[in-house]
Amino acid sequence: MKTIDLASSNRSFIQQVEEESGQDVSRCYQCGNCTAGCPMNFAYDLPVNRIMRLIQLGQKDTVLASKSLAYCATCETCTARCPNDIDVATVMDVCRHMARREGKLAVWPVRAFVGSFLKTVETFGRSYEAGTMGMFMAATGRLISDVDLAPAMLSRRKLPFMPHSIKARDEVSAIFKRFREGVHEQK
Repeated sequence: MKTIDLASSNRSFIQQVEEESGQDVSRCYQCGNCTAGCPMNFAYDLPVNRIMRLIQLGQKDTVLASKSLAYCATCETCTARCPNDIDVATVMDVCRHMARREGKLAVWPVRAFVGSFLKTVETFGRSYEAGTMGMFMAATGRLISDVDLAPAMLSRRKLPFMPHSIKARDEVSAIFKRFREGVHEQK
């Protein structure tokens, strides 16, 4: 078991998580209900209740480096089971976004997929499956993996060659531009 140096507590991290999530993480008393109900717990390196405790202790580096953030399905089972009405799923989501902003999202294929997906949304105004798949396969070097699925997907029209067009494409791109410029952080 890893020893945590409480002197290295990052108070600004605790405050940032609480501000961005709108949750008071100090209300968590480690009952373990969130972890007991989590369908993704089998894949986590740190269970949900431990993530919550590490946030309470201000252990930013450990939390943001956790693979659990990338694997969280945001199914909200943890939130539904919390006896203190903490929106644990939102806390996990906030930490995932923080890790992504700082380039610390721990699982490379997940990070590559998220990046590919967001790029197609920014470019086309909505998800473009073939574009997401192509960028993801190129980024991960898995150029021919799952190629055998393409004929069935194409025949069922699940993988269009061209992206669907939307009316507000420029508005969606503007959202991404404002985010990159940090406008979302201004109050």
